[in-house]
Amino acid sequence: MKTIRWGIIGCGDVTEVKSGPGFQLAKNSQLVAVMRRNGELAKDYATRHNVPKWYDNAEELINDPDVDVVYIATPPAFHKEYTLKCAEAGKPVYVEKPMARNFEECTDMIQACENAGVPLFVAYYRRALDRFNKVKELIDSGEIGEIRFVTVVLYKKALKIDSKSGEFPWRVIPEISGGGEFMDLASHTLDVLDYILGPIKEACGYADNQAKLYEAEDIVTASLAFESGVKGTGTWCFSSFSNYDMNEIVGSLGKISFSTFEEEPVLLTTIGGTTSFNIKKPVHIQTQLIQSIVNEINGLDVCKSTGISGARTNKIMDQILRSYRLNKK
Repeated sequence: MKTIRWGIIGCGDVTEVKSGPGFQLAKNSQLVAVMRRNGELAKDYATRHNVPKWYDNAEELINDPDVDVVYIATPPAFHKEYTLKCAEAGKPVYVEKPMARNFEECTDMIQACENAGVPLFVAYYRRALDRFNKVKELIDSGEIGEIRFVTVVLYKKALKIDSKSGEFPWRVIPEISGGGEFMDLASHTLDVLDYILGPIKEACGYADNQAKLYEAEDIVTASLAFESGVKGTGTWCFSSFSNYDMNEIVGSLGKISFSTFEEEPVLLTTIGGTTSFNIKKPVHIQTQLIQSIVNEINGLDVCKSTGISGARTNKIMDQILRSYRLNKK
């Protein structure tokens, strides 16, 4: 069994706990190099995580012969650029979510990797987590009958300006992230619904900047139509009095309620009552998806989160934000 040697481009906060340790914890996997534009920070990360190599230049890491697969953990504005360079070097790619700033960038990334004959994976790690596989298992086994509709509600308190930089995070700077917190957070839910219920055929939506704290949209509502015939609605508000996160999938015999981001129990409700499934999230939350990538590269498994599936989520978000983006021009 081959040990897959990983390199990380962009070893920021998301790699400290969520992903970075997962490359060491997965079987037949090893993190051998990290890169950050600030060399001192790259060196510090490498020292703290026992990584043998560090770089302040992405192309040097990509072309390192000891790196088999590259994980791109930068903001979305750089995903396409680095994916194309990895494909040119013949290296498989694992890119953070959202896959890119828009669907057009996603298609360029997919095409480059297909032309190079290298796989492209996206960090929608919920596809590999037990709690979401439990929801899918309940759906697939017919526990709530024929699926009728799904509702998504997420609201959060408004972001605050960073005390050190005096600026808002890059996640609400459209030229870097592609939009606001909707792109960052709704992408997880839309992807997991794609996984559980099948692809979304089309969507439409309305967005606005209600609080006017930054340039990006801070509220989005949407209507969803799945290929299966299931219908859906979503509301995402990022300037609310409190935080709330809940999804409901309603069928002919019952419903399933679950949170995308919190550790609330998965609830199965039927005419016979409610059953609660308490399924904890792993500390290093990307480990299971990383393991599936390692296994696929070694010919043992098929990863559930690819460039193709990741691009579908970007396409749906583009459709939802289409009128808002047009009005902003």
